[in-house]
Amino acid sequence: MATAAQTRNNTRETIYEWEGRDRNGKIVRGEMRAAGENQVQASLRRQGILTTKVKKRRTRSGKAIKPKDIAIFTRQLATMMKAGVPLLQAFDIVGRGNANPNVTRLLNDIRTDVETGSSLSAAFRKFPKYFDSLYCNLVEAGEAAGILEDLLDRLATYMEKTEAIKSKIKSALMYPTAVVVVAFVVVAIIMIFVIPAFKQVFTSFGADLPAPTLFVMGMSEIFVAYWWLIFGVLIGGGYFFMQAWKRNEKVQRFMDRLLLRLPIFGALIDKSCVARWTRTLSTMFAAGVPLVEALDSVGGASGNTVYSDATEKIQQEVSTGTSLTTAMTNANLFPSMVLQMTAIGEESGSIDHMLGKAADFYEQEVDDMVAGLSSLMEPIIIVILGVVIGGIVVSMYLPIFKLGQVV
Repeated sequence: MATAAQTRNNTRETIYEWEGRDRNGKIVRGEMRAAGENQVQASLRRQGILTTKVKKRRTRSGKAIKPKDIAIFTRQLATMMKAGVPLLQAFDIVGRGNANPNVTRLLNDIRTDVETGSSLSAAFRKFPKYFDSLYCNLVEAGEAAGILEDLLDRLATYMEKTEAIKSKIKSALMYPTAVVVVAFVVVAIIMIFVIPAFKQVFTSFGADLPAPTLFVMGMSEIFVAYWWLIFGVLIGGGYFFMQAWKRNEKVQRFMDRLLLRLPIFGALIDKSCVARWTRTLSTMFAAGVPLVEALDSVGGASGNTVYSDATEKIQQEVSTGTSLTTAMTNANLFPSMVLQMTAIGEESGSIDHMLGKAADFYEQEVDDMVAGLSSLMEPIIIVILGVVIGGIVVSMYLPIFKLGQVV
């Protein structure tokens, strides 16, 4: 079993460059994904090509493939297929036009699979890191119904809207995070380099110093003595915490619950989860995917384990005959507006349309909240920085204000 698994892994990841001559004696070159050189030679021999050189392709450097890259590729592929460009030719055009060699390599691998008779959805499933089950299921549904270009267009729209929400959430969180980091660095520099100079001056006064000044000087001594430990703990602790957040399920669940309960950002994250949940289910319904099967992909697409757990319960209830609206109500997680629109969609037979409208509404809510938070956070951050930096400055100048008494 281990040997078979290893062979499948090599088949998926090992790319060979080959050169040979066809039946007419013409030199031809290409690439092929295979388990070994013998497999490449055998495959080319069946095509009437006599190989003269086979070697593993060197790994070229390039940026990591991000969801945004997949969204752009999906939009380009949908546009070209709607224009009547054949699938394989569309892959060639998109691959050659991409600046990231990793994306080009990925598209070439998929093209090779399709060219050798594999379906597009099966080719995508070989790369689960970049194409999740939702993506592959929609492509498979499009292939089965003969409307692949339409579903690729829907999929591209879904991914663009999802990435837009992620980007807005990150921008809302990035600004205060960056300011806090910069503020800490500035305070550390003041504590390590500036305060000791003041301390030497105040020591020569030979008088009792005010309590705020003594407190700041004590903090400065800690920074000077243990600056390496402070920065090491903060940077190392932050790194290991982020890794645990990504890899440990218990930490993930704890943080997802905590994020939804934050005073200001919790509502923003909650609305974004609702928007992604409704958008995903709407897209799956529009593709003709059955409800129970569609719910398999919806929970993970929400980006929060709280919604993912709730979706599993909803799926179990729906599979036993409960209506979607009732199951969503029992989850005690969705806003009343979403529940009402879902109920209307079930009664009218247009769940995909009503869920799409709900997604549009909450995506706009996210936009408005991000804009409001940006304008709200600026004065709050300015006040916090003013209190911290101003407090340090005032505490160090208090002895100078009392210089007449000290002298």
